[in-house]
Amino acid sequence: MMRYLSRLQVRRDPATAALRGLIDPDDTARAMDAHHRMIWSAFADDPDATRDFLWRAEGQGRFTVLSARPPSEAGLFEEPKIKPFAPDLRAGDRLGFVLRVNATRTLKGKGRVDVVMERLHDVPKTERAEQRSVVAGSAARDWLERIGARDGFAVHACDVQDYSVQMLPDHRGKRKGQPQFGVLDLSGSVEVTEAAAFLARVNAGFGRAKAFGCGLMLLRRI
Repeated sequence: MMRYLSRLQVRRDPATAALRGLIDPDDTARAMDAHHRMIWSAFADDPDATRDFLWRAEGQGRFTVLSARPPSEAGLFEEPKIKPFAPDLRAGDRLGFVLRVNATRTLKGKGRVDVVMERLHDVPKTERAEQRSVVAGSAARDWLERIGARDGFAVHACDVQDYSVQMLPDHRGKRKGQPQFGVLDLSGSVEVTEAAAFLARVNAGFGRAKAFGCGLMLLRRI
């Protein structure tokens, strides 16, 4: 199925600027929720459609979107820049990538767990701050390699640019025990081993929390 890769830019006019606190709040979790609702506005032509897009916030009102339908020109955005996404991939191709992802796995008796949080639990509390970046790097690479073994790619490099823990935007109540999820910003390179399987994974997205701007892998040839 054809996909579309689009660049969306929030309008730079006084009316939109007056809404900045609503469409781009300072609180990260609320911003994720607001941005998701904004992206939906570009796909509002079919009110019965389920979410069929992945998105990534690039900062300063810019978004990258991979979708099954081309976005429409919504009131909050300038005219979208759209191009077909149908890369001609072959086994052996080397690709650079960036990926913002909520990386999880299922453990018996525990359900779904964040791979970085899980591994940090094995580190003494007094050492967690110091070891955080190292642990995040190893957990992220191991997770991506497991995905690749199943979905048609091999990992050559995987670097963690950032790891943060975000609270669910609609949570109300005490901070202690509130639902949260980890967000990894990764960059690196992969080699395609099975082109169809890899492209299917890219189109479907990686990990969870896709509604909040995670899961879209951006690629370039190297």
